Amino acid sequence: MCARCDSDELVELEKIKYYRSFEAGQTVIWAGDQMDFVASVVSGIATLTQTLEDGRTQMVGLLLPSDFVGRPGRSRAAYNVTATTDILMCCFRKKPFEEMMDRTPHIAQRLLQMTLDELDAAREWMLLLGRKTAREKIASLLSIVARRDASIKMSTAAARMTFDLPLTREAMADYLGLTLETVSRQMSALKRDGVIELQGKRHVTVPDMDRLLLEAGDDCDGGFLV
Repeated sequence: MCARCDSDELVELEKIKYYRSFEAGQTVIWAGDQMDFVASVVSGIATLTQTLEDGRTQMVGLLLPSDFVGRPGRSRAAYNVTATTDILMCCFRKKPFEEMMDRTPHIAQRLLQMTLDELDAAREWMLLLGRKTAREKIASLLSIVARRDASIKMSTAAARMTFDLPLTREAMADYLGLTLETVSRQMSALKRDGVIELQGKRHVTVPDMDRLLLEAGDDCDGGFLV
């Protein structure tokens, strides 16, 4: 968001900006809460979840660094937001931010682009959860994290990529609609087949990104999935 601002606008944003940090497992926002701020994720990972009337919970999205939280013009939160890892958020007081958007069209345009990216990601997850096999789901998640990691570091997608997986196996299982045993089995199979290399459970190296994308059932176009 700030990348589109000139020096005067950055000064104005600075006046309405503050930082909040949350520990892993801590609830950032409950669905239905009154929201008096919007925010951008600086570091860490959070999950978006929705709870049904009978208590069942479905994870419906991930918030990664640079993702936006909250909606100008909407007074209440639509989803629960929970910190998966320790997370730092750059927050803006909502009313002044909305007023600044009215005066600064290119900030509103940037927010629109981010919202459309989020819509694309949601449609991709509909496909992933509804039609892909367990192996394809795991490969898809790994490719999303790898390409997002590259985009945050301002680097292009490469044939060989290395990143730290921000989710535990349990969180991956919840997000993908799989059991913990299935996630562990598929991660081990991808490692055994040479699709990925693992150091511990979190540090992942992808020797051949095109091969991972094929395992995910995606086109090997090298583009970022955000």
